[in-house]
Amino acid sequence: MNPVFFAQQKPDHPAIIMAASGEVVTYKQLDDRSSQYAQMLRALGVNIGDVIAVMMENNARYLELYWAALRSGIYFTAISTKLTAGEVAYIVNDCQAKVFVTTSVLRSVVNEAANSFGKHVTCLTLGQPDGRFRDLQEVAAGFPQTAIADETSGTDMLYSSGTTGRPKGIKRPLPGKPIDFIPEMSVILQKVYGYDDQSVYLSTAPLYHSAPLRFCMRIHAYGGTIIVMESFDPENALQLIERYRVTHSQWVPTMFSRLLKLPEAVRSRYDLHTHVVAVHGAAPCPVVVKKQMIDWWGPVLVEYYGGTEGNGYCAINSQEWLTHVGSVGRAYIGSIRIVDDNQREVAIGEEGTVYFADAPKFEYHNDPSKTAEAYNENGWSTLGDVGRVDEDGYLYLTDRKAFMIISGGVNIYPQEAESILITHPKVADVAVIGVPNEEFGEEVKAVVQLVDMALAGPALERELIEFCRGQLSAVKSPRSIDFDPELPRHPTGKLYKRLLRDRYWKNRDSRII
Repeated sequence: MNPVFFAQQKPDHPAIIMAASGEVVTYKQLDDRSSQYAQMLRALGVNIGDVIAVMMENNARYLELYWAALRSGIYFTAISTKLTAGEVAYIVNDCQAKVFVTTSVLRSVVNEAANSFGKHVTCLTLGQPDGRFRDLQEVAAGFPQTAIADETSGTDMLYSSGTTGRPKGIKRPLPGKPIDFIPEMSVILQKVYGYDDQSVYLSTAPLYHSAPLRFCMRIHAYGGTIIVMESFDPENALQLIERYRVTHSQWVPTMFSRLLKLPEAVRSRYDLHTHVVAVHGAAPCPVVVKKQMIDWWGPVLVEYYGGTEGNGYCAINSQEWLTHVGSVGRAYIGSIRIVDDNQREVAIGEEGTVYFADAPKFEYHNDPSKTAEAYNENGWSTLGDVGRVDEDGYLYLTDRKAFMIISGGVNIYPQEAESILITHPKVADVAVIGVPNEEFGEEVKAVVQLVDMALAGPALERELIEFCRGQLSAVKSPRSIDFDPELPRHPTGKLYKRLLRDRYWKNRDSRII
């Protein structure tokens, strides 16, 4: 299925509703506009196998352009609006985009970035054109709203967020199928989440992130309606669930923490009875937070584990989770293998690096060495996470291997302390990292964002350290705490720990003392 089908079957049914503005895009409009953009792209020299890059805040044109790519046999590269000009230029040049689309809201960054683009890149903007940028709508208006002659399925080529280094383009083979082709992953996930043409999906996060972007595509493939939040606000999210009778939604744990910190009167004000599936992932969810959400919303939470690489996928519903607390689920795509540093599989219950076998292949664009590092000699691939599997086949993540702290020869996984500190009522966000220690190599430090930064100081530092030590061994608890008004967290929930670590390890040739 495809928006083309629903444009014929129910042309006036809402495909997209923008939460703040109330703008509605029907399935007929989505079909017409994506066809027109596809015609435009062909005229601009974007042919099968080529790439377009889009850097925009959440708006309805975003998904129209995405569907234009998916029906043109090209790659769609979404770029975070939080990046610097240099980072934007790096991605546009690395993916070899032929067209770059942005908005006038981001002008200061994109104008600087465009100075480093190749001359072959056509630059388009929503809003007032400027310099190298032509008006997207004016350019598109000259083309018919009919299907291009060589329609074929495209896909995305998204870049990792760079939490452990330079962003990497994740490239999968083009499907080479008719545009009504639905990938096997979409078929499997439809069974997991149960969405259909009556579903109403609340998209809470930026569309440049892989999970909301791909989930929107899957909802459209089955004829549902997407409510797109321009930016996340916890109470507004509850209002939208009630107003639009939302059935499905997607979240990250930091959003849950913000929801739980709303006053009880606000939390109980809204009717959420239509809400049957709340998908969450992208970052570990503290056990206490998840239990509180299930107590509030009921057993509607479905957690997933998987990466933009698409090399495997785990999921777990609330009923399963309550009997396997802390798990991220069993494999639905690929099969889980836990291996040690010698690439030998470990026994059930033992920790090791998480690999997926019998899973879809991917590569890191222009980076064969990174691609090779992701695979072992058996052809299994990994995202670099550490975990274990229980006797029932449920996966429990420990941490990203890159963030493991080694202090005095002891391996410490920051997630344990983070999961405790985030439950403290004065804590809004937290990251635990390893910082230099001349005696032990590294020591554990927490960087904390407070609900009220006026409380920051030595007294609260001692309080939080003791709070953590009351539930975790001293060696795993932070020895010190710094306070930060805002942690460098991606809007989708992923934390840029690399940036935090760099504050403490700068001017050193090595991170091993």
